[in-house]
Amino acid sequence: MIKLVNVNVNMRGKQILKDINLTIEKGEIMVIIGPSGSGKSTLLRLIIGLLKPTSGEIWVNGREITGMTEDQLNEVRLEMGMVFQYSALFDSMTVGENVAFGLRQHTNLPEEEIARTVRRKLRMVGLRGQEKTMPNELSGGMKKRVSLARAIAIDPHIVLYDEPTAGLDPIMSNTIDRLIVSTRRMIDSTSVVVTHDMSSVFAIADRIAMIYGGTIIETGTPDMIRQSENPVIVKFIRGGSVLPESQGRSRA
Repeated sequence: MIKLVNVNVNMRGKQILKDINLTIEKGEIMVIIGPSGSGKSTLLRLIIGLLKPTSGEIWVNGREITGMTEDQLNEVRLEMGMVFQYSALFDSMTVGENVAFGLRQHTNLPEEEIARTVRRKLRMVGLRGQEKTMPNELSGGMKKRVSLARAIAIDPHIVLYDEPTAGLDPIMSNTIDRLIVSTRRMIDSTSVVVTHDMSSVFAIADRIAMIYGGTIIETGTPDMIRQSENPVIVKFIRGGSVLPESQGRSRA
């Protein structure tokens, strides 16, 4: 579903990502982990076409996107939904209007069908009957769920999550984790999750990729990552400080 081939990103003379090779299979939940500033969110921006690599190829559902025009990218983006770290809801719109936004922008569905879709998606994320609520009346966890409902309103093939549990208490984090897994099943989507919440990582991941110093140093199933002998990964998953970048050897 998604493939990055020898991807490099340089910004203002600094190399942000180095020789990234990553394949994400159809239907799986791939979780990207790594310290702050390691390049995790940059990967999401590359996949959705908001950033072009300095070199390399990015394939999304069989199409190479790095040379596409903005109009062509917009067609690809119709197959994707994005759940932002801080929800990114429109404060002037109701919950229902937020969820309906993409449907109104990118489809010609009648309002009755849009309203049915909004009700269905809100029900899927546990927010039945909240269509008229304003974002400022919602808790952080509820905002994340509205953001998810908006992301899946058009039944995307791919859902991207940027720190979906950031700022949430453990109970609500568990709720979001369950929604990520159930959403994959309900809309048959491929999911890419960027997070440093290790409890979420092991609760939801089919596979995990660890990025460190702009390079993927290891990929594998949760069990493989738990059993890794790479000292950077061992430190990271145990909640300790990671080693200097020069000591993180690639095992990808």
